[in-house]
Amino acid sequence: MTVSLSRCALIAAGLVLSLASSVSAETLRIAHSSPDQSLINEAMEKFKAELEAKTNGEISVEIYPNGLLGDEGPVAEAVGDGSIDMGLGGVIDSIDPRLSVISLPFLFTDFNDVHAVLDGPFGEELYKMAEPRGYKIVGVLDSGFRSFTNNVHPINTPDDFKGLKLRVPPIPVALETVKAFGALPQTVPYGETYMALQSGAVDGAEPELRDFVDAKWSEVQKYLSVSNYMWMANFWFMNGERFNSLSPEHQAALTETAKDVQTWYRAQLNDTYAKLLTELAEQGVEINTVDTAPFVELAEPVYEMFSKEYGADLVKAVREAAQAQ
Repeated sequence: MTVSLSRCALIAAGLVLSLASSVSAETLRIAHSSPDQSLINEAMEKFKAELEAKTNGEISVEIYPNGLLGDEGPVAEAVGDGSIDMGLGGVIDSIDPRLSVISLPFLFTDFNDVHAVLDGPFGEELYKMAEPRGYKIVGVLDSGFRSFTNNVHPINTPDDFKGLKLRVPPIPVALETVKAFGALPQTVPYGETYMALQSGAVDGAEPELRDFVDAKWSEVQKYLSVSNYMWMANFWFMNGERFNSLSPEHQAALTETAKDVQTWYRAQLNDTYAKLLTELAEQGVEINTVDTAPFVELAEPVYEMFSKEYGADLVKAVREAAQAQ
C-alpha cells in the first residue's frame, strides 16, 4: 500500500515533536545519604512521582540514596557547583554554617515546636541565608531528635560520658556539645559508622532513631539512652541557578510538590518514633530515659561559643522563636 505524502509529513512532524519533547525534558538529580528503605528516601520517591505527574513528564527525577554520590558534605558542595541538582543533609558548611543555629542543644522539646519555628518568620529568614552562595532551600525534612548509644553502659549522668568515644557528624554544634558533655567526639562518615561501631573503633554514637535502625547500627549497639538532646535538620536544597533556569510553571510545581512532601513527611514522625522504640526493645536493646537537667547546664557554654561564631543576634533570635512556642 502506498502511503500518501501528506500522511508521511504528519508522521515526520510527530517524530520531530516527540524528539523535541524528549530533548526539552528536564532531569533533576537528587542525592542523599539515607538508606533506600528510609523515610527520607520514601519522601523523595513521593516527590518524584508527584512532580513528574504535575509536569506531565516534562520534569523527570533521578534519586541517588545510600551516599551513592557522596556523603552529606560532598553532596552539598556538588549541588553548589551544579554537578548535582538537589541534595539533602545536615552538613551544610558549604551553604552557610550558620544554618546549624537551628540545632543548638535542647532548643526544642517536640516536633510541633520545631515546625512552628521553621514555618514562621525565623524559618523564612533562615532559608534566605542560603541564597548568597547560590543555593535555594526548598524545604526541611526532620533528621530528628538525637540520643546516645554505646556498648559500655547506659548514659544517665555526664560522668557516664567520661572516656567514651562517640561518633558525631562533622557538624560543629554537635561536636562541641558532645565535647561539653565530657565525651570524646569522633567524626566518622555516615556510611562508615556501622563498621566503626562493630569493630570498637568508636564506643557509640548520638543517632536519630531512624538512622539508628535504618543503617542497622542497632545491631552493634547494646544501650540506647533517650535524651533528645538536639534536633537536627535534613536541609533540602537545590542549586539556585538550576532552579532559576526552570520555567515559572515548573518552579511553581517544584515548590508546591516539595511543600506537599514536607507535610506528608512530618505526619509520619511521631508514630514512626513510637514504633521504633518498641522494635528496639523487642530486639534486646536496653533503653533508658535520661534526666537532661545536668546536661542542659553543661550546654550553656555552647551557646556562648556559637553566639560568637554565628552572631549573638542570630542565636538570640532562634532562642526567642523557640521559647515562643
